[in-house]
Amino acid sequence: MGAGRLYAAVAAGGFRRYATYRAATAAGVFTNTVFGLILVYTYRALWDEKPHLGGYDQAQAVTYVWLGQAFLSTLAIGGGGVEDELMERIRTGDVAIDLYRPADLQLWWLAADLGRAFFQLLGRGLVPFVFGALCFPVYLPSDAGTWAAFLVAVGLAMLVGFGIRYLVALSAFWLLDGTGVVQMAWLLGFFCSGMLLPLNVFPGALGEVVRVLPWSSLLQAPADVLMGHADPLPTYLFQAAWAVALLGAGRLVQSAATRRVVVQGG
Repeated sequence: MGAGRLYAAVAAGGFRRYATYRAATAAGVFTNTVFGLILVYTYRALWDEKPHLGGYDQAQAVTYVWLGQAFLSTLAIGGGGVEDELMERIRTGDVAIDLYRPADLQLWWLAADLGRAFFQLLGRGLVPFVFGALCFPVYLPSDAGTWAAFLVAVGLAMLVGFGIRYLVALSAFWLLDGTGVVQMAWLLGFFCSGMLLPLNVFPGALGEVVRVLPWSSLLQAPADVLMGHADPLPTYLFQAAWAVALLGAGRLVQSAATRRVVVQGG
């Protein structure tokens, strides 16, 4: 089997694996919808007081909420990606088996995470977004080109999200317990991705800083492409630069970790 076919099979396996958890998916759809409703009414109250806050009108703000709920599990901003399993395999020493496979460790887990992400986008993200679009005034572009540009931005967001979480997972080679690193990553992810509030709302230097961090590639960048607040090409270049930097850093850390051969519990 060629390398491309191998990783495609791993991605397909990741998709099928998460598709088997039907009850968990249904519970996730319900949870995302409920939280989406809470945020929508909060945002509408805020935008009633400050119309066009952050450059969005109220319909765009509502659209942003439902995009956030669609991407929460897709990009594992609050956890739930393959990093949890990888950290456990490092802790127990089972990662040694992964290193003996005739496949690259990083590409293997990237393929698995992409399969998971595509399922979560379709299985858990689409329903809350459609629900929000049917129940509230939202901004939806009418041309197919904007939607295509948006989907490219989502794909790049998946790469950036994995790059961040892969580095978090590799910390388990040195730490006895990676729980603290994971929790810090969750907090940074929620705040710096714009999951709580659009990054365009953040004032002054804080807003400038968070918009150049990699987390802004996850939600803010695709949302701005969809709603016409950002040109696709510069957005792609920004996301791609962070994807290359993070995946390259992951490659270096992986090389250092495997040379060190520190496998906890092994």
